[in-house]
Amino acid sequence: MANKCWQCTVCGYVHVGEILPECCPVCGVDKGLFEEKMDDSPSPDTLGPKAWRCLVCNYIHEGEAPPESCPVCGAGADQFEPVVAEPSPVETIDSSEVIVIVGAGISGLSAASTVRKNAPSATIKVLSREPEVPYYRLNLTRYLAGELTAQQLQIYPLQWYEDNRIDLLLGVEVTAIDINHKVLRLRGQEDMPYDKLILSMGAHSFIPPISGAEKDGVKALRTQQDAIDILAKAQSKKNCVVIGGGVLGLETAAALARQGVQVTIVEGFDWLLPRQLTRAAGERLAGYIEKLGIRLICGGRVQNFVGGQAVTGVALASGEVVAAELVVFAAGVRCNSALARQANLDVNNGILVDNAMRTSNPDIFAVGDVAEHQGVIYGTWMPAQLQGEVAGTNAAGGHASFTGISRSNILKVLDVDLFSVGQVHPEDGSFQVFEDQCEAHYALFVFRNSFLVGSILMGDTSLSSRLKELIEQQVSCTRLLDGADTGGIIRQRLIAGVI
Repeated sequence: MANKCWQCTVCGYVHVGEILPECCPVCGVDKGLFEEKMDDSPSPDTLGPKAWRCLVCNYIHEGEAPPESCPVCGAGADQFEPVVAEPSPVETIDSSEVIVIVGAGISGLSAASTVRKNAPSATIKVLSREPEVPYYRLNLTRYLAGELTAQQLQIYPLQWYEDNRIDLLLGVEVTAIDINHKVLRLRGQEDMPYDKLILSMGAHSFIPPISGAEKDGVKALRTQQDAIDILAKAQSKKNCVVIGGGVLGLETAAALARQGVQVTIVEGFDWLLPRQLTRAAGERLAGYIEKLGIRLICGGRVQNFVGGQAVTGVALASGEVVAAELVVFAAGVRCNSALARQANLDVNNGILVDNAMRTSNPDIFAVGDVAEHQGVIYGTWMPAQLQGEVAGTNAAGGHASFTGISRSNILKVLDVDLFSVGQVHPEDGSFQVFEDQCEAHYALFVFRNSFLVGSILMGDTSLSSRLKELIEQQVSCTRLLDGADTGGIIRQRLIAGVI
């Protein structure tokens, strides 16, 4: 039976159903720009469970309806699009091997789930150093803000592990990997043997060697326990300094401000998110932050922390001392690669892996924040999940490859939609740069030799998918550039579908 479909004439998005959406969930145009078409494909009901993709972070939700909010980035249900596709058959493997996964972040759990789908008879053990049920690390700032409970942080309830016959071992610390005997040394417990090993230990917060960093009240935000400790201190503290103006720093500052804390952000660079944003975009973002009552110091250099046993202030190179009974570092992370180094696996900044996510030892894989693939440590949710699926497939005896993904950033910072992709900082005069600024939005387009090489969108990110496609597919933008002299013209042509 044919299904009624509507196609967006701007971005090509196809909506299945009798009633049109008020606007395109991908590019945001009005429903008047949809045209009716007939779909002769089988009804979605015959294709197995429906799935929904978050347009902000690409999280996939399985179910008849999208979630009320994305558990990864917090986007609302209206920011999900249906994924209707016939599921590819999984080739099950008759394997009774023991597959151990060290680390219970999204990459490790993605690997565990994939192993179970591919190898129903395999023994799967997931080891976590933390005592809490595995949780969405990206949602810790929402927990700080009081938007989520500890239970809502969980990726899966405990029943999920039981249903999938996955042994979840919490509060377990691995002290060494014995490659020759294929066992893990555990602190205070017996050795654990493995046939295949997947390392997903993630990363730890980097606290630079600043005088006074050992004082009480100086914290980093990386674990659920960190969030609990920070929240406890925030209840009785009046002043907090957040060091670092990246996404984590901004979200942490906003969360604490919502708890009634007076917050100052100290960013060492001259503007916010310098890797993803230009100065103009960074300064525009700063305006949003200051409206929340947060003080922002860009170009600030921390000299030391003042106070006795407990911190009372942050001394800057300018001579100013910012009052602070609580200091939170959000200035970067370092891979947890010590176990791999001690086991003589090949390690650079992260554990080196090939396209199969295999390390220099054929029975050991690495995924997520601890893995370095073709010189890149992604450090974001979507590639971590994909790497986990690839490693899980291969550890179970199947065949899968991770060949890398575009280094684009689709962010939602303090309820401000941001998109950054490619080369947004031109190196020389061979680049053409177009900016479009108004009260409602900011857009930057960077071209070289008639090809789009970088872009920033703020406020309205409806063009993000198209821009990403233009860069990845190396589409000539000659028609887009013909006679254009402003970023506004470029933007309007993109909306109109000139290319």
